[in-house]
Amino acid sequence: MPDRSTLRVGVCGPVGTGKSSLIALLCRELAGDLQLGVVTNDIYTDEDARFLRSAGVLAPERIRAVETGACPHTAIRDDITANLLAVEELEDDFAPLDVVLVESGGDNLTATFSPALVDVQVFLIDVAGGGDVARKGGPGIERADLLVVNKTDLAPYVGVDAALMVADAIAARDGRPVLALSRNDPESVARLVAWVRAQLSAHRAGSLVPADPGPMAPHTHADGTTHAHPDADDDHDAA
Repeated sequence: MPDRSTLRVGVCGPVGTGKSSLIALLCRELAGDLQLGVVTNDIYTDEDARFLRSAGVLAPERIRAVETGACPHTAIRDDITANLLAVEELEDDFAPLDVVLVESGGDNLTATFSPALVDVQVFLIDVAGGGDVARKGGPGIERADLLVVNKTDLAPYVGVDAALMVADAIAARDGRPVLALSRNDPESVARLVAWVRAQLSAHRAGSLVPADPGPMAPHTHADGTTHAHPDADDDHDAA
């Protein structure tokens, strides 16, 4: 059995991909029968937390903000202290919580969560960011527990073939799940909610093992070669 009952879900992705809206959507869909909390990350503001509070998706005190003061990925991967404290305080204040959603600050395609902070991670890209984003890859795109191709309803307005973008994402992920999502499409919303519930069930059963997409995950270059860069700890140990 897991040491704690709360499932910690990280939501990551570049600026504008819809992380806050996805969290608001999950809160609306899950709050009826699950106990939830949210931790947001911004560099110098609590704007994402204020957005969620104003949306009324949860009681305001269940939404906590972390101001990172530095690159967003630092606080979710390199030094997770502030986020870990915020999550643990939520879990203590509202025990027992079922799910805590941790939103990263908007960062680039290399940002991923430390598995010491979250149990599963969702990576978002969106059609408005360009149809080639999935094909270009990156650790979150290739190895996050779930890749969401968001805002598919906007594809006709931005000149993107959403089906091709999803196909590129599937090809990049070696069998890991991909979800094409529009908040205006009830079927895709239901699939997202079902995925979160399945992760919670696996966590409660003790069968969920946090994976690390990691910025040093193996990646493929245009010439077809695949390799991984050693991380700083490996270099230090080898010295």
